[in-house]
Amino acid sequence: MQIKVDHPSALGPIVRACRKSQRVRQDEAADSIGVSENFLGKVEKGGDSVNWGKLFQVLQGLGVHVILDVPADVARMLEQSSNADSTR
Repeated sequence: MQIKVDHPSALGPIVRACRKSQRVRQDEAADSIGVSENFLGKVEKGGDSVNWGKLFQVLQGLGVHVILDVPADVARMLEQSSNADSTR
């Protein structure tokens, strides 16, 4: 299922629901993912200043995939850049 996230406060409840659906306490999830319980709590509350690397670690640990829907011209630009990089 795809859910639009346009602000950190929208991401927090999603992370919390993913954890709860796995029937895992916050401290257990944090431990298994490799982050502090405090950090996971900040994410679940939708904190707007979290470490990106750790945030993606949490998302991956809970089985959440991040997919960006970019405009077609941006996708073409990225594809051209990728193709140019692969020919070097």
